[in-house]
Amino acid sequence: MSELSTYCYRHPDRETGVSCQRCERFICVDCSSPGAIGFLCPEDAKDRVKIQKATFQKSLISAAPVTLVLISINVLVFVAELLFPGLIYSLRYSNVGSITEEGSLLRVFTSSFTHSDTQITHILFNVYSLFVLGTLLEPMLGKLRFLILYALSIFGGGLGFLVLSTQYGSVVGASGAVFGLMGAYLVFLVVMKLNAGQMYIIIGLNLVLGFLPGIAWEAHVGGLVVGAAVGYVLVATRNHIKPTVQTISLVGIGVALLVIWFVANAPINSLYN
Repeated sequence: MSELSTYCYRHPDRETGVSCQRCERFICVDCSSPGAIGFLCPEDAKDRVKIQKATFQKSLISAAPVTLVLISINVLVFVAELLFPGLIYSLRYSNVGSITEEGSLLRVFTSSFTHSDTQITHILFNVYSLFVLGTLLEPMLGKLRFLILYALSIFGGGLGFLVLSTQYGSVVGASGAVFGLMGAYLVFLVVMKLNAGQMYIIIGLNLVLGFLPGIAWEAHVGGLVVGAAVGYVLVATRNHIKPTVQTISLVGIGVALLVIWFVANAPINSLYN
């Protein structure tokens, strides 16, 4: 009997010591595809489940593009503030009623991309926090779900400032949205029974620091609560057979926030009628 051939079955001129884990035919480097254990030949590889590239192996652009876009918008708006003094007054949100420009729903969102033009630490802290949390959450949730979480957290921050603030004032910054991301990540850790101790400490410290003069702690609380609620919906329905349950739940949160918005603004608006 002749010695068993150790040449690739598709390229007889290439000697190899690698064989397909399923059919056991010898394959060269060009014909091999990674399997669960070992390698697969081209025919068997067609039937295997596609292997997803690990997040840490991806570039930031492909792993968290929405996060990078959000960071870029924050930075660009900050640069615009420095170039055009007074721009902050056209973007900030004030709890003076939704029928006035500064109290409009649009201002809730424009203010979240606006930061103090006299304290650079304001934007540095928020952008850094957004980078850390965004690169963690966006690959887990996907671009659309992450964007929904961020947007609803912004709304929650504005509502928190409107409902909890005891005096008229204005607010700027991405901290409401950042706290929303913190709340969502904490819920993920708790629901999946992972160690959440460090996250409790981080959130607790930031909440306490929020009570320092000049900081809108109300927006932090509002963003945290809404972000946690959205996070719970996302993690609780992640393996649900019917994805419509998740969609309906998220829409329900959005509608609830809108109802709170109009109810909370009603007494204020009556002052201008």
